[in-house]
Amino acid sequence: MFNHFSPRPSKGLIPAMALATLLGFFPVGDAYAANAVDTSVSSLSYSALINKFTNSYWQNGSWRSSAGVSVAATQQNMTAFRVGTSVRTADGQIRTVTALKPASGALTVFLNGPVLDGNLVGYPNRLRVSTVASTVPVPAEPSPAPVASSSHAALINKFTNSYWLNGSWRASAGVSVAATAQNKAAFIVGASVRTADGQVRTITSVKPASGALTVFMDGPVLDGNRIGYPNKLSLVVAPVILPAAPSAPIAEVTLPAIEPVRLVGVALSGAAFGPSVLPGKHGTNYIYPAESYYKKYAEQGLKLVRLPFLWERIQPKLDTELDTAQLALLTQSLDFAHKHGVKVVLDMHNYYRYYRQPIGSETVSIQSFANTWKRIALKVGKHPALGGYGLMNEPNTKGLWPQAALAAAKEIRKVDRTNWIYVAGDRFSSAWHWPQSNTQLITDPWMRDPNNNLIFEAHMYLDRDTSGMYVDKTETFAPELGINRAKPFVDWLRTNNLRGFIGEMGVPNYAPDAIVAMDNLLGYLRENCVPLTYWAGGPWWGNYILALDVAGGAEQPQLAVLRKHAATPNSCAAIGEPL
Repeated sequence: MFNHFSPRPSKGLIPAMALATLLGFFPVGDAYAANAVDTSVSSLSYSALINKFTNSYWQNGSWRSSAGVSVAATQQNMTAFRVGTSVRTADGQIRTVTALKPASGALTVFLNGPVLDGNLVGYPNRLRVSTVASTVPVPAEPSPAPVASSSHAALINKFTNSYWLNGSWRASAGVSVAATAQNKAAFIVGASVRTADGQVRTITSVKPASGALTVFMDGPVLDGNRIGYPNKLSLVVAPVILPAAPSAPIAEVTLPAIEPVRLVGVALSGAAFGPSVLPGKHGTNYIYPAESYYKKYAEQGLKLVRLPFLWERIQPKLDTELDTAQLALLTQSLDFAHKHGVKVVLDMHNYYRYYRQPIGSETVSIQSFANTWKRIALKVGKHPALGGYGLMNEPNTKGLWPQAALAAAKEIRKVDRTNWIYVAGDRFSSAWHWPQSNTQLITDPWMRDPNNNLIFEAHMYLDRDTSGMYVDKTETFAPELGINRAKPFVDWLRTNNLRGFIGEMGVPNYAPDAIVAMDNLLGYLRENCVPLTYWAGGPWWGNYILALDVAGGAEQPQLAVLRKHAATPNSCAAIGEPL
């Protein structure tokens, strides 16, 4: 919001399933995978716990659209469950493994036959290796259209992102080609293919999706730099089967469930109040939220908190040690969060200024700003409640911010390679104006490297000027307004293969149509695996129209919407990653 130094009673694509399918995260029909050999008999005695998650795609870890279950992607499971292995489900059915799909720590084991009933075979049940061959018939493959010759070769698709390298799948052996009739006829389960570096592999499954065909092969992951675009995948005349790697001894294990991604949270303000009195007195000019707020919102399902604080309080003098008392308050907040299972994004709520002087000026250097974040990371980087570092709230610098953001992120990475770094956008981080205002933010390749664990943070409000002031009390709000305001940011993320976060969004309690728009927005963000923290909760808000905590303690209508979406299962493997 635009009121920079007030006590804060103001604030200023591809659909997920289609994208996820394109990238191979949603299993598709098993018309091609079903050709796998299905008469293998195993003598292994082994079982794996089925993962615990239910949403619109899964039922207790059982895939709803075709026969398959999800287990952890441990080495034991990948060794035990191979294409052709016979397995027994919890209701006694004997099935054959037709394809395997690892993704983000999970392994989907596809089976022949009809869809399984997740209530009967899903979590807390196990999938067991069977000593009896499957008797479930495999559906016959439809006759292919044109039959490809044995000399057939297909150009590998040209795309690179966090999941693909030059059209080669990063997580397991597989490449993407066009889903033409010729390629479908040539690349079938059991066929032998030759990669550009001369390896001969056997196709284990084939997955068509959105005009692309992913051809999975046996053996280790392929090197996309050697075999990917602009190379081709070629059909081999005589089938050649690579010898299977020797199986390690397998013991029965209990596997952990996958924790869902936290997509709905709240900004707990208070510690950034009173910016005109610096450093100010705790309890008089500003206040860190009490434990009761963490407990309250955790019980509502809002287990993600954005915690604003002021740079001048945690470091009263540039390039010096952090203030001991302020650091203790910050650490205590993390302790409260950890006690109630909450993750905290630390938010330096300074609008690109230190004692009102902009970063990059003669008195406040970019290096001083970066060094402060390095000091903070050294002190709290290993705290179990830490969810990430929010570099700066709502910079408005006319192009100076990208250099400072890069410097601070790099300093943090010198001491903490793991925790997320939240990079706000220029022009007050406006989601609606994001593409016009933040092209320079990712000019440096370092800011686009997925190994640097960056999340880009936008803010959005639904009033006419996007400020969050909601001055016109007669203004109306269309049902799709929130989606339309967020879409430029989400589309930018998808175009650039980046992760995103809505750090602030708030609607007035007097406007039912704004609350409907907020409801629709949260559904859209869930589809795209983009988290949101609502502005705002916490102490000292009085009767602020956006606040969840108001004088008298009455529940505000915005909370019911947040609670609803926090309780709605999501299909996200991680922030920005559909499962």
